[in-house]
Amino acid sequence: MDNTLIDIMTYANPSVLADVDWLKANLGKSGIAIIEVDYDPKLAYEQGHIPGALLIDWRKDMNKPDERDIIGPEEFEKLMSRLGVSNDTHVILYGDYNNWFATFAFWVFEMYGHKKVQILNGGRKKWIDSGGELTKEVPTPRPAVYKVEKVNYANRVFLDELLREKVGKADLVLVDVRSPAEFTGEITAPPEYPNEHAQRGGHIPGAINIPWGQAIREDGTFKSAEELKQLYASKGVTPEKDVVTYCRIGERASVTWFVLKHLLGYPRVRVYDGSWTEWGNLVRFPIERQR
Repeated sequence: MDNTLIDIMTYANPSVLADVDWLKANLGKSGIAIIEVDYDPKLAYEQGHIPGALLIDWRKDMNKPDERDIIGPEEFEKLMSRLGVSNDTHVILYGDYNNWFATFAFWVFEMYGHKKVQILNGGRKKWIDSGGELTKEVPTPRPAVYKVEKVNYANRVFLDELLREKVGKADLVLVDVRSPAEFTGEITAPPEYPNEHAQRGGHIPGAINIPWGQAIREDGTFKSAEELKQLYASKGVTPEKDVVTYCRIGERASVTWFVLKHLLGYPRVRVYDGSWTEWGNLVRFPIERQR
């Protein structure tokens, strides 16, 4: 048996992952919606995507730019309806060059109570490397009726909450999942998006740096549960603590949130999606950096 499949069964919640070979065998089946989530569809989806895959343009479909916020439940209902996704549709998400934006979308799907949602383990990279077919044909889904039945913000933390908890919670641990150069303040934006920088470089005081990519193998799939446990425990990120992940805008932080909450089963993990874009630009807010 493939080691990746063996590893999946050791996770706390293996049902959140879909395997590439399983997807190949189930392409075109009714009740399944494959969705590619891209930061820039021109560089990914429009160049070729998994046959039958729909598109979520992360910047346009997942966000309200005028408010610097994610879409609300009403917008989520409209998006799902447009994509032909109903409440009982089995949704499989994958990302462009990695699964950053797919796990962010998963975070939103969970927030609005969608029950059948998975991440394609390894994403676009694994699909291509395994010989998976790509197409430029864009499907036209039949509009569906979608209703958000429950909203759960338990996996999200806002700035005011974070400030209170940094003072009052001894077991709170902040995990900065950006690159070491961003964490130390050497650079103020990730190499992938050099123009999207904050006014200051550094990190939130007290945060520890565990880059998101340390949880991922070279083929794009997640490392085994044992490897992941060792990675986070070695830095003091253990299940009994209240964990908050952050990056620049929340997309990389959602990968680590997904790993800790679903693959390792940590009970209290939240994303601070304001992240460094918010904290690094605030007046009179302390930062730490290494020179």
